[in-house]
Amino acid sequence: MAKTVFIKDTAITGKDRTRDFYGLFLGVLREKGLDTTIQLVRLADMGIYSAGIAVRVLPDNHLYTQVGESDIAGIVESIKTGQPYQPRLTKQASTQMRIVLRNCGVIDPEKIEDYIAHDGYHALARCLTELTPEQVIQEMKTSGLRGRGGAGFPTGMKWEFTRKSAGDQRYIICNGDEGDPGAYMDRSVLEGDPHSVIEGMAIGGYAIGASKGFFYIRAEYPLAIERIEKAIKQCHDNGLLGSNILGSQFSFDVEIRLGAGAFVCGEETALLASIEGKRGYPSPRPPFPSVKGLWGKPTCINNVETLANIPVILFKGGEWFSKIGTETSKGTKVFAVTGKVKRSGLVEVPMGTTIEDIVYGISGGAMSGKSVKAIQTGGPSGGVIPKDYFQTRVDYESLQKMGSIMGSGGMIVMDEDDCMIDIAKFYLGFCVDESCGKCAPCRIGGTQMLRLLEKISEGRGVPKDLEQLAMISRAMQKASLCGLGQTAPNPVLSTLNYYRAEYDAHVNDKKCPACKCSKLLSFLIRQDKCVKCGMCFKACPVGAISGNREKGYVIDQEKCIRCGQCFEVCKPAAVLRQ
Repeated sequence: MAKTVFIKDTAITGKDRTRDFYGLFLGVLREKGLDTTIQLVRLADMGIYSAGIAVRVLPDNHLYTQVGESDIAGIVESIKTGQPYQPRLTKQASTQMRIVLRNCGVIDPEKIEDYIAHDGYHALARCLTELTPEQVIQEMKTSGLRGRGGAGFPTGMKWEFTRKSAGDQRYIICNGDEGDPGAYMDRSVLEGDPHSVIEGMAIGGYAIGASKGFFYIRAEYPLAIERIEKAIKQCHDNGLLGSNILGSQFSFDVEIRLGAGAFVCGEETALLASIEGKRGYPSPRPPFPSVKGLWGKPTCINNVETLANIPVILFKGGEWFSKIGTETSKGTKVFAVTGKVKRSGLVEVPMGTTIEDIVYGISGGAMSGKSVKAIQTGGPSGGVIPKDYFQTRVDYESLQKMGSIMGSGGMIVMDEDDCMIDIAKFYLGFCVDESCGKCAPCRIGGTQMLRLLEKISEGRGVPKDLEQLAMISRAMQKASLCGLGQTAPNPVLSTLNYYRAEYDAHVNDKKCPACKCSKLLSFLIRQDKCVKCGMCFKACPVGAISGNREKGYVIDQEKCIRCGQCFEVCKPAAVLRQ
């Protein structure tokens, strides 16, 4: 029986070590004359993370992790015999529920035959042969699926509004412009299961009466673009895109448009402007895109995760999907859990799962023996939730009550070494950089707030600054043109609410409790602990440490730039940071 080997570098370091390992593995297969009988596939997602290079063999269903070059020969031999390679064999267990990620790590994303073998395009066939567009929309309304791009608007209602809007042409758009720091959910789906998104778009096109669809994908995802292009060609070759799909009266086609990395183009109206060749500025709503969208025609915009849900819902039924999750938030949600956590990676769980289950149960808690301090959800526009509230359920309403948002699904874990003023400053700085500058509340308000946070973190803050932060935040929420400006104050407001003591310490005591804000730090050498090794002396980049190995060392506070190098290199912990 032909076998398939999937390879995934799960370290997620930003360096493509997978490609090097892939070449080594392929070389061994060729040496043994197995390269024509064993298929080797690179994957974006396999459902496991922080476990080094991972290899999965199908149909044996053997999973190996922490694989190195020395293991390749043993794994290849085990493939021939069908017996597992014990040194790297890993038990496969997961508390997740994979609907969106159902095929990632299971199929070859570059082969339409694999997707079809896993019920692919069955839902589209059902729609075209058994259901009217109105019935498809009703199935979506029954499912309770809400948009996974952040706002959480009911998908069935959006489709219905678009279908009922007058127009001689309608469009459906896949928003793959994933710009949140630390987020890579859309990328993994586009790379690991491109046909599921195309099928979701085709079903959506049939439901709303569209004959044309567009993928809007950020240009920084070259593999995702490459695989979507291949998938589109395969669909054309198999009669799944183009004229009279599957012998029906429905004709539908898709094209790809590349985003240039502007975060604001994730907003619907800015995205539409970008596709039209204009500058990515948001526009006032109404009219909404469902009424007047791309080139003035009714347009439905769904993000990647939303569309990947569609085929499963239409294959298994809206009622099946509606039984997963909570009363108001149905189905599952994919999160990119990153930050100070042991097992970072993609997590797909039913709506209603607690933050505690995700952070401690699935992701293993904080790394390096530190204590988890908080979690930030919803990307740069989300809020910070302290660990005391980790029993909060992950759904749209619960997160909003906590002063945060679901967003597209970013989750960044912070530990005791993180300063909340520094965190708020980082996210607000991102929003200020990404603001299009069209409306004054966002353009001016964001900049003023950032200056206040910088002032506070440098020890120049006064109590009135905190009042001003809150006042400007409320003004931005009410008056900003689009979601970027309206939600940019969330990190500031949530940290002000839950960590007011930290703000007061910075303003009144001129101290940073987390010892993160360099302007408020001082470093001293405890002579009773100093072993006179001279490591701090060698590490100081500005010569602020004087002395010798006989008399010991001292830090000149006037010269010290508070970089912390002496603190980092001191093994006996003789350098105090305060």
